[in-house]
This record gives sequence, C-alpha cells and structure tokens, in this order.
Amino acid sequence: MKTSANLFQKLDLNLLRTFRVLLQERNARKTAERLFVTQPAISQALQKLRFHLDDELFVKVQGGLEPTPFALQVEEKIAPYLDGLEASLEQLSDFSPSELEGTIKIALAPIVLSCLAGSLFIELRKQAPNLNLELTSWTQQTPEQLRNGDVFLGMHYDLESISKEIARDKLADMEARVYVRQDHPLKSNIITPHEAANYEIASLISPGWNDNFSFAAQILEQHGYEANVGFRSEVVLAIIDVVSSTDMLLPHSNLLPSKHSKQLRALKVELNDQPYTKGLYAYIHNKNRHSPKAQWIEGILREKIQQHINNQD
Repeated sequence: MKTSANLFQKLDLNLLRTFRVLLQERNARKTAERLFVTQPAISQALQKLRFHLDDELFVKVQGGLEPTPFALQVEEKIAPYLDGLEASLEQLSDFSPSELEGTIKIALAPIVLSCLAGSLFIELRKQAPNLNLELTSWTQQTPEQLRNGDVFLGMHYDLESISKEIARDKLADMEARVYVRQDHPLKSNIITPHEAANYEIASLISPGWNDNFSFAAQILEQHGYEANVGFRSEVVLAIIDVVSSTDMLLPHSNLLPSKHSKQLRALKVELNDQPYTKGLYAYIHNKNRHSPKAQWIEGILREKIQQHINNQD
C-alpha cells in the first residue's frame, strides 16, 4: 500500500463503496447493476483504487473476480467504520415505515413460510404501503445472499457454521407438535419417542439445514430407537396430503395454522417428561442489525409468531 500521508484526503470515498460491492459480488456486471452505473464506470473505479492502494485487488478467474489477500485485509480494516457510518446516518432521521419504498426481501424457513407468510405480508403492507415485499423460502444460498445484501433478513433455527458477518437475534421458542390424521391409531394427545418409533415419519425439508437428514429421526435415534423416514418434501401441503391418508407422522410445531391442519390432529411432544421446544432466530448482516428498519421488521415477526402460537393453544 502506498505510504502517502494524505491517502484519506486524496481518496474518493465512493470508490470504497464500489470496492465493497465488488468484494461481495465478485462480478463487475452485478456490481454495476447494484450501483446503477455502467460496467466501464466500475472498471474505472477499480483502476483508481489499484493506483491509490498499490495492489491489484481483484484478479480475473473463471466465473468472475477473486480478491487478493490485500483486498481482504482492506475490507477487514474499513468494514467497521463504513458500517458504523451507514448505521449512524440512518438513525439521524426519524424512521417511518410509511415512507419506505423499493423492495425488501425476507427469507423464511419452510416451517415458518407456510405459517406466517400471509399475516406477515398483510402487516408489513399495512405499515409500509409503498414497499414491495418478497417473501422467499430459505435455501442453501440464503447465508451468502444475507452477506451480499440481496436478502435483507432471514428467519430460521439456530444455525451452525454461518458467517461471522451475519448476526442472529432470538425471536421466539416454538413447541414441537406431531400431526396425524384424525382417525390415526394413536389416540392420546401426547406422543413420546417410544410411541413415535412405531410409525413412519413424513419429514419437512428445510434447504440449507436438513437437506440430508430428518431432525425428528435424529431425536428418535438419540433416544435409542430406529427411525423410519417414509416421505420427504419441501412443501408442507404435500406432506399434509400424504399424512392425511396414511399412518405417517408429521413433525412440526405449534405454528402450523389450523386451516392447514383441520384434517389432522396435533399431538404434544414430550421428551424426558418435558415439552420439546426449538428457537427461531432472525438473521441479518451485522451492519443492519441495529437499524430502525431491522428492528421494525423483527418486532412484527415476534408479534406474528406469538399471535399464531396463541391461536393454536
């Protein structure tokens, strides 16, 4: 890096914004689209940055650009300051959801998407009528989309191995439920691993979390029982259709709306004589974690989750 004493004064700080988006996208065309400029403008900005910082910063590879070790070091140094500046500027003005415009994308785990999408959309649209909302299912790409800004906020279980750039805030605890058809041989309103082991499981796939395993099956095996997963799908309604006409068990939660489960009965899950719960978390880039917009959305999520839980009790 050049040792000019006045590098900060000479450097156009807009170049640093371009640098960070390039680092996220690793692609000049996508960077240009996000910044609403042309690709030649991105190339010119990169040339200026290379001159000022005396490093190649990015090299061409198959499929895009690869940052140099020095570029990663620059990002590590400047990120806290630029993220803090962005958050501070947002907080200078009074936050009003009704003034929000543009598009916001929220990624929800399938177990939540089928339960909250309608009420969440209605509430967000009510408070921010000029905001376009995209509710999508959480996928394997969602953590990277949160990191690069394509997805503003996500909601899922407590996930392991997620980037340190992504913060998590607990929203609520769900109680486990197992759903069976109305005339299922199990007549009690409580189910234990011993009873569940006698039936096949219809497992909900949550991409990016249990692509290759059934969480319910893991619990059974941890308690010394052999699990039999008879059906798997990412679509809740497909699983409900199968469970409604078989003796299979649908592991879910007390979030499942009654309109989806009217042909089913809900059994409470007890492990070691205790109800089984699992936390739901909001995931958001560190730079947005304390922004008024993030706190507004998280507040609505907490409210809607609790409403759904109360309606099922």
